[in-house]
Amino acid sequence: MDNNAKSPLKIDDNLLVQLGLGALPQREKSGLLKHIYETLEMRVGMRLADQMSNEQLDEVEQYFNAQDDAGAFKWLETNFPNYKDIVAEEFERLKAEVAQSAQQILAASQENEGASGPAPSQNHPY
Repeated sequence: MDNNAKSPLKIDDNLLVQLGLGALPQREKSGLLKHIYETLEMRVGMRLADQMSNEQLDEVEQYFNAQDDAGAFKWLETNFPNYKDIVAEEFERLKAEVAQSAQQILAASQENEGASGPAPSQNHPY
């Protein structure tokens, strides 16, 4: 059994805490987690696609078109036994990128919270 089977990727609030983003409002956490997942999926897909023949691309596309995730993963395990390593590498890269941007993400969140708060009262002469 490999290490990846023992410790699956966790894209959840705990990940955001590890990356220094635990202070984000829940709504923003959910959006960021979705973005991380979709970015990881895209990067892994691109790396794997670069290694596939046209026939392999057609085969795996059939699984995705049928929304057969189990079939697609079984196909990947058979045809690309190292795909979990690629997932782990891309996940580590993505985590590093997000952690590096954590301060900017938090600052932008605070600006958005301030902008969506109550408008300051202003005395107009009219």
